[in-house]
Amino acid sequence: MTDKNFKKYVEGEVEKYKNYLEGEKKSKNTVDQYSRIVRAMLIHIGKRVEDITTGDLNKYKIYLSTKKRYSKNSLYLAIKAISSFFRYKGLDIAKSLKPPKRPKSIPKYLTEEEVKKLLHAAQNNSRDYAILSLLAYSGLRVSELCNLRVEDVDLGERVVYVNSGKGDKDRIVVISEKAAEAIENSLLTREDDLIYLFASKKGEKISRVQVFRVVRKYAQMAGIKKNVTPHVLRHTLATTLLKRGVDIRYIQQFLGHSSVATTQIYTHVNDEMLKNVYDSVMQEY
Repeated sequence: MTDKNFKKYVEGEVEKYKNYLEGEKKSKNTVDQYSRIVRAMLIHIGKRVEDITTGDLNKYKIYLSTKKRYSKNSLYLAIKAISSFFRYKGLDIAKSLKPPKRPKSIPKYLTEEEVKKLLHAAQNNSRDYAILSLLAYSGLRVSELCNLRVEDVDLGERVVYVNSGKGDKDRIVVISEKAAEAIENSLLTREDDLIYLFASKKGEKISRVQVFRVVRKYAQMAGIKKNVTPHVLRHTLATTLLKRGVDIRYIQQFLGHSSVATTQIYTHVNDEMLKNVYDSVMQEY
């Protein structure tokens, strides 16, 4: 079969597959992606569908991973499309073709420079600066911050006593001198009864919505393009501690996780981080 005839054959196979996918009510995006993947696979292997072997598919998978440098997500999609195509053809040669495990979704976090910009943007508002400082330096959940009473904070010892956090597990959180100073300055400007550590203008406990607004407001003022939330700041602390070599069991205590497994996911100890650490210290033999 000449190249021209083979390409015509491939287009015919792809067109029939597209019609099948459309008949299965697949989205236009899925139809386009799967068709494009199957077309590229058939042209690369260069055989009629019925002549393709499991070995051909495994070699093609290696080709995508190494030569084309497909990410895990891209390779996952390609394997799903190829497997779908051969199932549609009634062939089981792709049955053993396994997609890679996709990386877990990594929560967003800020760089250290972005945290500095965020805090700097709030310097002229003592309450908001204290809120941001405490979130950035303690890793508290937003609900924990809202429920804090003045009596829960020992500024001299730089500790916060978190009561009835997630799972009703009380814990002690250490804060930085900078955060302690910011809280002290905020309290000295208050004229209410100083029951809650952070209060609304009416002296009532600050709400979650108010804290979210504070974080978003100063992130925009600082020119940070990411969607910054209190949870992003919590994750940022965990990331910073991890990068600076803090044992993950200590990070577990800081965050109030009952299981270190949760902390491992939360601090994204993933393939990319391990690879970067390895490449930074490993030399060729």
